[in-house]
Amino acid sequence: MSCCASSAVSPQGKVIYAGTFDPFTRGHEDIVHRSARLFDRVIVAIAASEHKGPLFSLDERVAMGKMLFSGITNVEVIGFSNLLMDFAKAQGASAILRGLRAASDFEYEFQLAGMNRQLCPEMETVFLTPADQYMFISASMVREIARFGGDVSRFVDTRVAEQLRQRFAQKR
Repeated sequence: MSCCASSAVSPQGKVIYAGTFDPFTRGHEDIVHRSARLFDRVIVAIAASEHKGPLFSLDERVAMGKMLFSGITNVEVIGFSNLLMDFAKAQGASAILRGLRAASDFEYEFQLAGMNRQLCPEMETVFLTPADQYMFISASMVREIARFGGDVSRFVDTRVAEQLRQRFAQKR
């Protein structure tokens, strides 16, 4: 029997997958699709993150997420601008989902999980890694490639690639 022979997993509770998602990458999409099989409800929580100076507004990023995940019935996309633990509690979530691309992400994510546990001890943090082919993709790298007119279609959905192309065409 292979390790995947009994791959039926019973979905558990509601999870919050939070981030800036500026823009959504194939890695983000992979995490959402896989978490939708693990949890009853997945809330993709898009942080306003004004301090980061995002390329796309919160409304644009929420619309992007809704476009990408419209076919997944147990996924909801919501913007937020308050403390993540307060948002998660208000949504009735039992866990926070974080993506880990590389070992370099772990130290920051571990520290964040510890702080979140101090703020809300009943909230668990769950880590998922994206599929191997998406491990190297970051939204900041995608923005940089797009800024210089490079082809990002392997790293993001074609509709997101078009939005990036249009945004940077406006800035030139």
